[in-house]
Amino acid sequence: MSEEEKKIILITDLVDQRLRKEQEIEYYEKELRKIQERLGYLYKEKTLTETILSIIQTEKVVDIKQYMQAKLENKNEKT
Repeated sequence: MSEEEKKIILITDLVDQRLRKEQEIEYYEKELRKIQERLGYLYKEKTLTETILSIIQTEKVVDIKQYMQAKLENKNEKT
């Protein structure tokens, strides 16, 4: 194999390697977008959970049973 042929082979190898790297980069960028999207959803879910916990801790949630009993008592008092 002549020196010129070796250079041609090396150049084609480099071109092939570049193409493989570009494809690999494209793949990982796509996966990264998926991960970032999922991470965004997880942050929103975490915030929602924290909000629910905060509401419960400050007792802003109305106890349905207590509400209905109080409403029934008020109704009975009026009659």
